[in-house]
Amino acid sequence: MKKSFFGMTILALALLSSCGAPVQPEQVNVNPSPLAEVGNKVNAEITGTFPAKKFAKNAVVVITPVLKFEGQEILAQPVTYVGEKVKENGKAVAYKAGARYAQSASFDYVPAMAKSELYLRFEAKKGKKVVEIPDLKIADGVITTQDLAKAEDIRCQITPDKFQRIIQEMQEADIMFLIQQSNLRNSQLKTQEMRDLEAAILEAEKNDRKAINNLEVSGYASPDGGLDMNEKLAQARQANAQKFLQKELKRNKINHGIESTMTAEDWEGFQRAMEESNIQDKELVLRVLSMYSDPEEREAQIKNLAAVYKNIAKDVLPALRRSRLILTTDLIGKSDDEIIAFLQNDPSQLNVEEMLYAATLVADKKAVYQKVTQMFAGDIRGWNNLGMCYFNEGNVNEAIRCYNKALAIDANNADVNYNAGIAALADGDLQKAEAFLGKAAGTQGDLSAAMGTLYTMKGEYAKAKAAYKGASNNAAVQQILNEDYAAARKTLNEVANPNATTAYLSAIVGARTNDREAVYSNMKKAVALDASLKARAGKDIEFAKFAQDEQFKQIIK
Repeated sequence: MKKSFFGMTILALALLSSCGAPVQPEQVNVNPSPLAEVGNKVNAEITGTFPAKKFAKNAVVVITPVLKFEGQEILAQPVTYVGEKVKENGKAVAYKAGARYAQSASFDYVPAMAKSELYLRFEAKKGKKVVEIPDLKIADGVITTQDLAKAEDIRCQITPDKFQRIIQEMQEADIMFLIQQSNLRNSQLKTQEMRDLEAAILEAEKNDRKAINNLEVSGYASPDGGLDMNEKLAQARQANAQKFLQKELKRNKINHGIESTMTAEDWEGFQRAMEESNIQDKELVLRVLSMYSDPEEREAQIKNLAAVYKNIAKDVLPALRRSRLILTTDLIGKSDDEIIAFLQNDPSQLNVEEMLYAATLVADKKAVYQKVTQMFAGDIRGWNNLGMCYFNEGNVNEAIRCYNKALAIDANNADVNYNAGIAALADGDLQKAEAFLGKAAGTQGDLSAAMGTLYTMKGEYAKAKAAYKGASNNAAVQQILNEDYAAARKTLNEVANPNATTAYLSAIVGARTNDREAVYSNMKKAVALDASLKARAGKDIEFAKFAQDEQFKQIIK
């Protein structure tokens, strides 16, 4: 926004001569006006003119922009203008022609500047005589709407537990057969694999925290010989293995069904075995498998590789003549009531997944995560989630401490870097925030919202606009600052969980679009939800035109 102080009264000066006197610039303009916070700065471009035949040839004027607020004042860099006969350094002003006046001012922003005024201060002299010129007000300030983009508006990302109430475990055992045979050999029924399988079945039956989920028997034949013969072999091997397993279940008084399948020619198993083997020229065999899909053609082509086939028949095919017994067991975890009881009385009985899951069952999540960090200090999730609890309480320093602990364990964790970036935004350290968010690619958090807020806080509004996705208070702040009021109004109407800030921003949109009813109705909502906004509204230059409005004053009193 621009505002001209054209026609500003210029006081007559006492020092007059045929050669003029030190004077103030006329037709002063300030851009922007009112002043505005952009990033962490309040910047102004000040322009005007020194009229012809008014600036004395031996005059020197040092002009300093001064921002005054709450009994304080901050000075910007001064600029010196000199008459055409002055030998001092400065920008020359020709007596007859006058000159253009231009000066930049920059101030480090502090919140107290919300209600402030920009002045020009003069140190003037003609020759050796000092000329008194009063400070000249040139602008009001500062629009602080950028401050309404808050890190707290961004959703932090939890690092979740991997707790499963039921965990499935699988155990397998193979019964091997001789070529073209399906009878069970006693040696195959007493292998360590079979003993382990039988023990696991008994354990699942007797242990209250285990249960048999599935028993499966599969019969296989190696891909050599005729297809009809292999089908009969595979069926017989499956049937015999199943009968044996059923007998063992009955002997142990276990009542459970058995699923059964058969594979007449185990080409998939053959390919895996070839890939894992050290057989010379195995690539030739694998190429045959990729070139031919017909089983008989495959077998014929492989047998044509006579030297290779001898090794295949010796080292690969015997392992494919089998029945496979597969036990799937459900490991049943603690109930919610049990987990809560252990949490309260003996947390040492809980593993890290159960502890993290426990936090989802209780109101005091912070206390649980504190225990996690004590019991499992090397687990990044406890520190990250504890940091989230502190952040949500408004304790940014403790949140940062916890995130630093987590990053000491894994500096590249995307979710922790994302949360640390949000905390840095809340702490006002935009450089750290950018560094953390730069390592947050892949986070499950809303990285676009975090980056949009970062750019908004840096005053890079075009980048912020490109970053934001979805409706949020912070996205609306960017749209207001970009003067896209229709988009801001739409965004604010679509915020999922509108709060006091949502209403306050809607009031700002109303003020900027001269919609008095929108100002009144939304400001009522805002101060009803957050009474502290009354004080802000009273100082907020966004509502300067309503400062003397009785209805507005009643709302914010």
